[in-house]
Amino acid sequence: MAGGTVGSMRKLIVTENCTIDGVIELTGDWFSPGDTDPDVDQSDVLATLQEQRENADAFLLGRVTFEDMRGYWPHQTEDTTGISAYLNTVNKYVVSSTLTKPEWENTTVLSGGLRSEIENLKTAEGKDIVTTGSISLVRSLIAEGLVDEYRLFVYPVVVGEGRRLFDGATGVPKLRLVEEKAFASGVVLLRYRAAN
Repeated sequence: MAGGTVGSMRKLIVTENCTIDGVIELTGDWFSPGDTDPDVDQSDVLATLQEQRENADAFLLGRVTFEDMRGYWPHQTEDTTGISAYLNTVNKYVVSSTLTKPEWENTTVLSGGLRSEIENLKTAEGKDIVTTGSISLVRSLIAEGLVDEYRLFVYPVVVGEGRRLFDGATGVPKLRLVEEKAFASGVVLLRYRAAN
């Protein structure tokens, strides 16, 4: 089914690019926004991202990642991946107690308690809610038990340093693998949900 229905909760999905050693922080040049490296065929990755975008109508971000994206994507007028067009039009929610003027269309600032703000989003009618980057926010979502699914795009790279997704995470329920997909570039998508 393409969207949420009355009585069903929307899923909160953490989508991250990561290295084999679990780093999600962009240290070095192992990942570039939109995967625009002309020497690497990313068409299969982009097709998967397009499919995921079609099933999500809410994009959740922490302030730092939001400001980074706001400074980059609206200016990508030659973008052929569809990412820029999607980000400019999707409903964006930025968790921040300091941001007052988001200055990016379709953006709502969430400044209340994290659990109540996210639960309100999850019970509202709509499709999936996706978050990416936003390391501090994602760690808080994990700690609050609010994540329904993890989508990890694992790059065939080891960087040895940088912030990792599950650093300090405790109480994460056992996960089950629901999909694995290898791409021509060597990237592998691993999708996990709670094993309940």
